Amino acid sequence: MELKPFEKRLYLSSPTMHGDELKFMTEAYETNWMSTVGANINEAEKLICEKIGCRDAVALSSGTAALHLAIRLAGERLYGQPKVGHGVLEGKRVFCSDVTFDATVNPVAYEGGEAVFIDTEEDTWNLDPVALEKAFEIYPEVKLLVMVHLYGTPAKVDEIRQVCDRHGVLIIEDAAESLGATYKGKQTGLFGDYNIISFNGNKIITGSSGGMLLTDNTDDANRVRKWSTQAREDAQWYQHEELGYNYRMSNVIAGVIRGQIPYLDEHIAQKKAIYMRYREGLKDLPVTMNPYDEANSEPNFWLSCILIDRDAMCRQVRSEKDVLYETEPGKSCPTEIFETLLKYNAEGRPVWKPMHMQPIYRMNPFITRSGSGRARSNAYIQENGFNDVGCDLFDRGLCLPSDNKMTPDQQDMIIEIIKRCFS
Repeated sequence: MELKPFEKRLYLSSPTMHGDELKFMTEAYETNWMSTVGANINEAEKLICEKIGCRDAVALSSGTAALHLAIRLAGERLYGQPKVGHGVLEGKRVFCSDVTFDATVNPVAYEGGEAVFIDTEEDTWNLDPVALEKAFEIYPEVKLLVMVHLYGTPAKVDEIRQVCDRHGVLIIEDAAESLGATYKGKQTGLFGDYNIISFNGNKIITGSSGGMLLTDNTDDANRVRKWSTQAREDAQWYQHEELGYNYRMSNVIAGVIRGQIPYLDEHIAQKKAIYMRYREGLKDLPVTMNPYDEANSEPNFWLSCILIDRDAMCRQVRSEKDVLYETEPGKSCPTEIFETLLKYNAEGRPVWKPMHMQPIYRMNPFITRSGSGRARSNAYIQENGFNDVGCDLFDRGLCLPSDNKMTPDQQDMIIEIIKRCFS
């Protein structure tokens, strides 16, 4: 196969528009409902409730905003309402997934809490229930967990819930990447005490931005709606008795989401086909795909990723912002594949760098199955047997082009590019 750069950039995951989005945006424009109220918001919330199976969905400006208000709900339930200017988690520790985007954990810091990062397990690349149990031995006072379904793959929900129930812990479920994924036949976004989804520009359906808090508690939904519109009281003038935020979703953005929702299952089917083609096309290489529990879960296959076998890794060294590698026959590394894809005008992305390795959070506690730990190199892991799964995934993993507009021929070329990196 002759390899030439793609004429147009092949993206990791870009928005896929269908036409209805523009119709609903135009409706908002023509009716002059351009603010944070309107038919698009109401209908988008209704459609998500019908799809997920929750009683209420509150449309917000981003998934991060939804996480922030979920943390405030949980914090007030656990610790009471704070004084103005003080975070609801002031001085409290919160257990958090380690391998994730920092938007998952930043709201803990917004509210004055300290994130304690829990290592990842290899079966789904999500929070490890065994490490979580170990964390309670070290920090028995913790009462809140923020867990993620990474890259659209459901975590080991039952095991995590059992651990949390034994310790009286509330769960915030970050389903930002997993909209439409199911665990034991139940949609993600229903498993936590507080749940959120995202419509960021690269998600499986998008509004260019936006998120929602999902709940079966009407009082919680009403409180979040109030908080997200600056906590205005029911008075003729602007009356404020508690801290509020400018977090409500725009009716224009909601029009995009409203137009996207009916295509969710179609997008999932396309993403799954991409994952399966990669799995078949790369089966003879020393790599594995991001795994999932095929007996109990059905991901939304948002991103397809590979993990290079340890003995097939060429030498790769990363600093905080730079990386070097040495080519070796029959071996490769994420950086070589990433840079080669770029040469052909295709986009990849390293697996999320674990939170415990991020400079901003490097001094936060980090718990593995073995107990308290710190960031380690892959070489250290191999030599000493240190159990830091997240570090290892970051060292050997890469997200591949997963755009659902990618054709089979384009994907075949991506597969060939990866093969040649190992030749």
